[in-house]
Amino acid sequence: MSTTTRTTVRTTGVALRAMLVFTLALGVGYTLLVTGIGQLALPWQANGSIVTAGDEPVGSALIGQSFTDADGNALPEYFQSRPSAAGDGYDGGASSGSNLGPENADLVAAIEERKAAIAELEGVDVSEVPADAVTASASGLDPHISPAYALLQVPRVAAARGIDENEVRSVVESHIQQRDLGFLGEPRVNVVELNLALDALAQ
Repeated sequence: MSTTTRTTVRTTGVALRAMLVFTLALGVGYTLLVTGIGQLALPWQANGSIVTAGDEPVGSALIGQSFTDADGNALPEYFQSRPSAAGDGYDGGASSGSNLGPENADLVAAIEERKAAIAELEGVDVSEVPADAVTASASGLDPHISPAYALLQVPRVAAARGIDENEVRSVVESHIQQRDLGFLGEPRVNVVELNLALDALAQ
């Protein structure tokens, strides 16, 4: 065997051993380590932040969902989420925004249509409809709405459930999450958790 061949074989062997070691260390060992830390330190978050009603999983606190009937009409007794451009709506396997610019004619038309629909549903003027009520988030999976949009829906939800408006408003206000660390993001309301709280109140 020539020197060149021996060098090639040795180099190839070193490369294969290095690949095997790093695959085991980083592909297997690191994954198991991080998974183990997640399960020990933050098990709820590590397992998908699953929200339950009774013992049944009904969604995730991190992924929004629609509260509509089979025809896509808003269920009046539930708070509505913001629009979603992820697949057919809140599809975790197709996270995306519309990727349309603010001057895109299709986006402008969709926003105007949504404004009119929400204004009619809530019995308010179109000028009172908050921006997050008519625009999808970048991920299309945002589970939150603004306090303004949540409070706008209080009269409808209260009427549909036969509950005093002040009681529903109190539930909304108790579910307003403040800015993270006091300065990151905006105050928000998790729609799934809010609707579950109202269901529990009814029971």
